[in-house]
Amino acid sequence: MMTDYETSTAFLGEWGCFQQQVFFLLSLTVIPNGLTGLSTVFLADTPSHHCLIPAQLNLTPAWRNSSIPLEQESSQGGALVRSRCSRYKLVDILSFSEKGLLPDVDVNLSTVPKESCLDGWEYDQSIYISTIISEWDLVCDESWKKPLTSSFFFCGVLTGSFISGQLSDRYGRKIVLFATQAIQTVFTLIQVFSPSWTAFCALFFVVGVGHISNYVAAFVLGAEILSPYVRTVYTTAGVNLFFAGGYMLLPFFGFFIRDWRMLLLGISLPGFFFVPLWWFIPESPRWLLSQGRIEEAEAIIRDAAKKNKVEPPSVIFSLLQKKRAHNICDLLRSRNIRWISVTLWLIWNTLTIAYFAVSLNTANLHGNVHFNCFLSALVEIPAYILSWTMFRWCSRRLTLSSSLSMGGLFLLLIQLIPTHLFSLAIALEMIGKFAVTTAYSLVYAFTAEIYPTVLRNTALGACSMASRIGSITAPFFIYLRSYSVSLPYILMGSLTALAGLLSLLLPESFGMPLPETIDHMQHFPGLHRPLDILDKMLIYEDLRNIPSLTQL
Repeated sequence: MMTDYETSTAFLGEWGCFQQQVFFLLSLTVIPNGLTGLSTVFLADTPSHHCLIPAQLNLTPAWRNSSIPLEQESSQGGALVRSRCSRYKLVDILSFSEKGLLPDVDVNLSTVPKESCLDGWEYDQSIYISTIISEWDLVCDESWKKPLTSSFFFCGVLTGSFISGQLSDRYGRKIVLFATQAIQTVFTLIQVFSPSWTAFCALFFVVGVGHISNYVAAFVLGAEILSPYVRTVYTTAGVNLFFAGGYMLLPFFGFFIRDWRMLLLGISLPGFFFVPLWWFIPESPRWLLSQGRIEEAEAIIRDAAKKNKVEPPSVIFSLLQKKRAHNICDLLRSRNIRWISVTLWLIWNTLTIAYFAVSLNTANLHGNVHFNCFLSALVEIPAYILSWTMFRWCSRRLTLSSSLSMGGLFLLLIQLIPTHLFSLAIALEMIGKFAVTTAYSLVYAFTAEIYPTVLRNTALGACSMASRIGSITAPFFIYLRSYSVSLPYILMGSLTALAGLLSLLLPESFGMPLPETIDHMQHFPGLHRPLDILDKMLIYEDLRNIPSLTQL
């Protein structure tokens, strides 16, 4: 059997040159994910628009200015704004104009018939030169395509979560990391030339596959290479801070690049700079050991010892027993791992709904969209630092439960804020985002600690896959604003608070070594090991030897 990995590699130390190289290079690889993951905030934002009135139409200035009816906008406190999807019937207002009649003086506008935007729309270009919404007129009767665009991306993330975990456990973390990063970069570049909304969504699906696959591979690779203390920093703060760094760069790209095609080109280019990292990031020795490739694992550890300037022992790992290949079905094979998996899938699903719905909602908040997006990214920095602090010294279950519950509470409070106090509403939403982000960081690291090496990447991929049901539906939570501004917050807050209670059922992993096999996993609370045949025979014999009441 394999000797304990932590004990065998303890001679490397905690924070040598090797660990520093792995920590920072792997963290750098997730910066493009921060740029790509929420790019629809700008790519698919809806500019102010109204029905186009053909320039060649011979209307007087008074009738041209009054050709669009006014409607109450619930998201703006009931203020009157120009209709986005209708106009007064052009035949009628042209007739009034030719007769010299004046609107609201000679003609009661409420009696004038209306029609849809038969000639298209006119879009405000004060914020964007173009978005995919203005490019393909995804408004009014076609507005359902806007949330569906993000859902296509998250369907790709769902597919990537399913495929990449098993590929990574079978073929290695490193090759999946770089292959899927190439997929994300290249297909984002191809999106620039999308001829239609359908083609854009198809390419966005593939980008989603690469997006989650390289993130999970980088996360697991660092968790398996780094020593216990540094692993905690990496999984809770390190990789997430670099993701937040990429996310914070997104509004700057969006501010200086106002055309959606050029914006896509800008966020795709950084991915090409990470190709040389192939020669500096090693494969996971833990994974190599789980595959019985002891010589390759030892070669990596000896190279690490050379970089850290320490002398390795003559034999680092003892003889290994060949392990059978594992797959996603093993996550449901026994009662213990089945209950753990189902509970985590529900929690992950709720977290992605809250995280992505709040993040995508920044375009709907009062004020400048670029500043709101930057603020949404900025609150993630202290959230990741707090998650590392809590993960370092506190119970996993309590920290996850408290952050989920707090996030749900603040999201529920938003509906109680009067519409004119928009600054307070934004503050509560950012605090909710802070708490949800903290929980998101914690659950990644918590999940990596619960599952064994032979299933860790598959398990993270499966959790991510299950959660994508939430991310696919998250854009439609925001779409519910068109019916009620408060409805998304009520649903998100309630689900998040319930997930906080559910997380208390998970086993505690604080202070425990990373499990190597399924047998090493912690047990689900209240779930005891089933009695085998020998146990039952011994209990039966004991019961037979107990005197009955009549004998006494």
